Amino acid sequence: MKELNLHIQVIVKQEDELTTQELALLDEARRATYRSYAPYSYFSVGAAVELANGTIISGSNQENAAYPSGLCAERTAVFYAGSQHPDQPIRRLCIAARDTEGNFLSRPISPCGACRQVLLEAEQRAGANIQVLLYGTEGIYLIPSIKDLLPLSFDDSFLS
Repeated sequence: MKELNLHIQVIVKQEDELTTQELALLDEARRATYRSYAPYSYFSVGAAVELANGTIISGSNQENAAYPSGLCAERTAVFYAGSQHPDQPIRRLCIAARDTEGNFLSRPISPCGACRQVLLEAEQRAGANIQVLLYGTEGIYLIPSIKDLLPLSFDDSFLS
């Protein structure tokens, strides 16, 4: 028997430790939570992506009474960026969320499995890591790559 140990690097920063670019991305992710359509869960998520040219695109979760028909904030932002800026790879992603009472979460929230898969493919298309910022009022997690969020992932190399 063999054992595999998987490790990821997570840097925890406070808001005043963020770079100007990271702070701009965080601000847009927080603003995007207010554009969420969440009449069922009352859980508002915002995501913002920074493209290689510095453009910031945001998205918010959009719910539907037929739950599978809704879409997460991360995929909303990534798909919009891909459709409007197909030649600009994503360099950085930030996610923020507010609870049912409208308060930003104290602990960082991470993407669901479906979003992680979409983000992994966006990272592979870009040919470079996408840095991830996960916002919580008590600390912001910085993760160097989407691959760190989806170890032992399925990708196009299995389809060859």
